[in-house]
Amino acid sequence: MWPDEFNSILTDAEEVTLKVPATDPSGEPYGGPVTRQSLKVRMTQADYERIWPLAEARYRLQGRFAGKAITLIANNPHYQNWHPVDGGIEKDVSDSGTPYQTKYVIVHFLLDEVAEKVDA
Repeated sequence: MWPDEFNSILTDAEEVTLKVPATDPSGEPYGGPVTRQSLKVRMTQADYERIWPLAEARYRLQGRFAGKAITLIANNPHYQNWHPVDGGIEKDVSDSGTPYQTKYVIVHFLLDEVAEKVDA
């Protein structure tokens, strides 16, 4: 199960379709692209560093995405176009008047349906 402490990261997740180029074992392209459903999320760099240990593992979701599972794309070469990318910087001023900036990244989670076993 996806850890409850990270649920807020998925609050504004957008469902998108990735078109992954098909390649043979040697890396040569063949056929048309493979499509995969995913969640696109813009999060702070700090949040990304917190969820990094969850990368490349599959987690079931609850709530809005109940019945689905996600896998954070981090190092898989098939998805290199969707590895975490720059999500911009937001500048602000703290209550004490000190300026600061927050760095963001855009990440993708592969999104799959979860098939549950049913007792007959």
